[in-house]
Amino acid sequence: MHHSPFSRIRNGFKVVIAVGLITSVLAAGATFLFPLQYRADAGILIISQSRYGVDPYTVAKSAERIGENLVQVMKTDDFYQKVHETEGYHVQWQVFDELTARKKRKAWQNDVQGAMVYGTGVLNISAYSTDATQAAALAGATADAMVSKGWQYVGGDVTLQVVNQPVVTDWPVRPNIAFNALLGAFLGVLGSAFFVSRK
Repeated sequence: MHHSPFSRIRNGFKVVIAVGLITSVLAAGATFLFPLQYRADAGILIISQSRYGVDPYTVAKSAERIGENLVQVMKTDDFYQKVHETEGYHVQWQVFDELTARKKRKAWQNDVQGAMVYGTGVLNISAYSTDATQAAALAGATADAMVSKGWQYVGGDVTLQVVNQPVVTDWPVRPNIAFNALLGAFLGVLGSAFFVSRK
C-alpha cells in the first residue's frame, strides 16, 4: 500500500519529535564548549550642531549619518589605540596585545561593536567579555574615547555625550544558548522528517 510523505511523517511523528529534542539538547550542550561572554551596553548621544534655516529632520538625519561613520571608525586600529590610551579603566589589554596584528583587529571588531538607534541620534556601544567587570570596563573606555576624541573623525560641528553608562547583562549572552537549542531542534525535526518521509 502506497503512503504519501505526509502520512509517513504523521506515522513517525514521535520519532521526529524525539530527534528534535535530542538535537536541541546536543546543540545547547555544544554551546558550553565555547567561552560564555557577558555584554555591557553604553549609549552616546550624537548632537549635530544645527545651522540657521536647517529643519530638525535634516539635523536628525545628519546625526544618523555621523553615527554610521563612527560605527565604522570603531573597527579601526586607530580607534583601538585611542581606547587603549583612555585612563581610568582596568581593561586587561593583554587579551588583545598578545595576538598578531590581524587576529587583534578581528578580536577587537568581535568584542566591541557599535550600532545606531535610528530616529534617536543615539549610538549604542556593546562590549563582550567572559568577565562581566571587564565587559563594563571595555564599554566604558570605548564610550569615553568616543566622546573625547570622536570629533577627530567627523569634524568639530558635532557634540558627543554619554547618556547611558555601561550596564552589564545578568547572564552570558554569547553564544546564544536558547537560539542554538531552537536551531538544533529545527534542524533535527527537519532532517528526521525528511528521512521518515523517504522510508
